[in-house]
Amino acid sequence: MSSADIGDPGHGNSPAAWVAVIIMLVAFVIGTFAFWFESLWMVWVAGVLLVIGPISGWILARLGYGVDGPRYQPKNSH
Repeated sequence: MSSADIGDPGHGNSPAAWVAVIIMLVAFVIGTFAFWFESLWMVWVAGVLLVIGPISGWILARLGYGVDGPRYQPKNSH
């Protein structure tokens, strides 16, 4: 059996998914430093970014940058 299953939807391999995950990772980094430095406003910024991440991924997927979107060009891994 090959590592690339034909029925695999390729989840996580789209610009929409990458943008969402990167925004949420930045939110966790900011949140970690916010707790370390005891900065309440930075905690709120991290919380807002944590909510914006999946919303931005959903919006980009609806605009066609998701796995099944017309603007998504999969890379050949052969």
